[in-house]
Amino acid sequence: MTHSSFLIVIGTSAGGMPALVELLAQLPATLPAAVLVVQHLAPNSSSDFLVDRLNDSTNLICEVAQHGAHIRPGHVYFCQPDRHLLVKEHHLLITKGPHENNFRPSIDALFRSAAVEYGAGAIGVVLTGMLHDGTAGLDFIRRCGGLTVVQDPGEAEFPSMPESALRSVPIDYVVPLSRMGYLLQELVEQEISPESNVPEDLKMEAAIAERVVGSVDDVRKLGHQVPISCPDCGGSLWQVDQGHVLRYRCHTGHSYTAESLLNRTQDSLEETLWVALRMMEERKNLLTSMASRGQGLWSVQQEERVNEIKAHINRLREFLLNGKDVNGAAGPTTEHER
Repeated sequence: MTHSSFLIVIGTSAGGMPALVELLAQLPATLPAAVLVVQHLAPNSSSDFLVDRLNDSTNLICEVAQHGAHIRPGHVYFCQPDRHLLVKEHHLLITKGPHENNFRPSIDALFRSAAVEYGAGAIGVVLTGMLHDGTAGLDFIRRCGGLTVVQDPGEAEFPSMPESALRSVPIDYVVPLSRMGYLLQELVEQEISPESNVPEDLKMEAAIAERVVGSVDDVRKLGHQVPISCPDCGGSLWQVDQGHVLRYRCHTGHSYTAESLLNRTQDSLEETLWVALRMMEERKNLLTSMASRGQGLWSVQQEERVNEIKAHINRLREFLLNGKDVNGAAGPTTEHER
């Protein structure tokens, strides 16, 4: 079977489907490259409906990615929910590995896999979306000699992902959707630069995502251990020393940019505080019952303890309900506000 020297990988999140429809409509059926798409999906969602919508708007052949399928030019492979989409030896890999940047499927995981497999032939595209997934992935592609493309954040429905990429990584092209498809056609018609050198650390990280390796000794080769625990599994985290983007990972495969780790630990802290509030309420109820059954000085002491814990409960509840972050500043109340 023949395969293209180029691979286009696209990452998007909130607002992604309208953007994909507009972009793919510009690409011809004769496109000499395949397109792989990761859009953040709920674990219980279905990709089939989204693929049908894409097929109605493009001359490319759109399908849900299947494990082991050969990658063919002119085809669009859309991710499955709750599965990473990777590439290996010009075939698709569908895995249920650890979350990266708190997502599965992860844009970073796809982009790293494409960068390692295709080198200078990888073209990474980040479209509209929230938070930071895809930023490190574009850095992976750039380090392997590939090309990076970002939707102009000024026109993106949700500019967070494009802005994060532009803030952290040197980007080759920043274009509106109306021009992006035509740009991609031009890029896949070019000669691939012979200066394609895939760094060993990215090969190692790709192997970890493929579940080929994943020991503590493997992760030690990527960076240095830091006094922070993985918020997903509780294991030790290593700070990755290479690239433009500050990143962390554990030996089981969880991976985070610094910003996504900060968001994840904020969520964990809020959950812990709600548990603490529940336990304090239960302690207050127990002390109230004890005070009502006692007599004299002992009963008075229990009443004092009840009043003291009531004060702590009120302060903690106010802190949580006012949407404060750990620094005391007003924090986000929904994911789209982050």
